[in-house]
Amino acid sequence: MQDKYAREYWRANIRLLAILLSIWFFISYLCGIVLADWLDNIRFAGFKLGFWIAQQGSIYVFIALILVYVKAMDKLDNQYRQHHPSTDAGHSTDHHAPSDAPAKDHTKTTGGHGA
Repeated sequence: MQDKYAREYWRANIRLLAILLSIWFFISYLCGIVLADWLDNIRFAGFKLGFWIAQQGSIYVFIALILVYVKAMDKLDNQYRQHHPSTDAGHSTDHHAPSDAPAKDHTKTTGGHGA
């Protein structure tokens, strides 16, 4: 049952990534390179739009997409945890994973010479 929820979670994650990467590709590659000459017929803040997108706009869009991704993933994580509280948003429940506990002092077992 948990595998089903993990697949749903990752399917939603991949769908979000595909949408955001498509927007990024459209703005940075198509508008910034392929359609730049056509967009240069439009002025934005005194600059040709194709030039502005290639130099500044794609960076602003990229930062905005990062913020959208963070917000959307927070929402997805909360939604997944709310509906499936026994799981941790598709993360492994490996008990052998590193913990926040301090590292063991190995000087006692090595005769005081360190590792």
